[in-house]
Amino acid sequence: ASNSTFLFFLFFQANLEPKVTETMRVGNHSLVSEIVLVGLTRSLEMQLVLFLVFSVFYVTGVLGNLLIVLTVISDCHLHSPMYFLLANLSFIDMWVSSIAAPKMIYDLFKERKVISFQGCIAQMFFIHVIGGTEMVLLIAMAFDRYVAICRPLHYLTIMNFRTCILLLVAAWAIGIIHSLIQLVFVVNLPFCGPNEVDSFYCDLPRFIRLACTDTYRLELMITANSGFISLGTFFILIISYIFILVTVWQRSSGGLSKALSTLSAHISVVVLFFGPCIFVYSWPFPTVPVDKFLAIFDVIITPFLNPAIYTFRNKEMKIAMRRIFSHML
Repeated sequence: ASNSTFLFFLFFQANLEPKVTETMRVGNHSLVSEIVLVGLTRSLEMQLVLFLVFSVFYVTGVLGNLLIVLTVISDCHLHSPMYFLLANLSFIDMWVSSIAAPKMIYDLFKERKVISFQGCIAQMFFIHVIGGTEMVLLIAMAFDRYVAICRPLHYLTIMNFRTCILLLVAAWAIGIIHSLIQLVFVVNLPFCGPNEVDSFYCDLPRFIRLACTDTYRLELMITANSGFISLGTFFILIISYIFILVTVWQRSSGGLSKALSTLSAHISVVVLFFGPCIFVYSWPFPTVPVDKFLAIFDVIITPFLNPAIYTFRNKEMKIAMRRIFSHML
């Protein structure tokens, strides 16, 4: 009897231990603590080239946008609604490039590129806050140009200081709400093992595919929230610019060239900013490698080009910068 009891105990323990071990193994992998970023390339030569190019673009973009902000604040001749909105766009562009670019540059020579799970969530939150805010701000800038060109006699009455502040508050509020709506569903997803993202930064389309559950409905929600908003805002801006040009052309053919010169800068910024966004969030197929290269435009190229587009094409801004440099010297 004692031998039978002993054999039964060994059999019971032999069957119990693997189950306990398996439970612990699953439990240990149910919480992902870090995200592995694949990056852009593994070639050492390309890493060196990208490091130099991205560093120059990032530093130049940040300094250029900072110069615009300081110029608008310092020069009383630029204290107008148009330059108020332009300074806020430059302020946002500094954050656009600073959220992902420094880590991307730092990770170029690292063999294992990782970011903490909490850091990944924070990066996605700020990317969508800043992105949503910039979308609304570009609409506000288009409205400002419409009033200035189509209703010049009522410009200062409509675009007063109170209106500018309300537009700015609305832009930040919509950006924050837009980001929170998406992340409130993402943070509760179960992540049980896969933690590699084929990109140089964290973003929703690739991140939610790591979840150990069906994310089809969530992907539709993200497409509706980010994709349709990007596409809708883009068409609103293009239609508004066309409406402005048609209005100017009907009133005076001579003013059409001036309106085209003024709006060409805005249209360039809109195309560069919304092109990658629409592709990444509205593309009907699973994420493809090209989208992470298109994201470089939003992270590095657009914040670099905005100061060049708005400064070198703007006579008042160039005169104001000369005054500031002359005063400093």
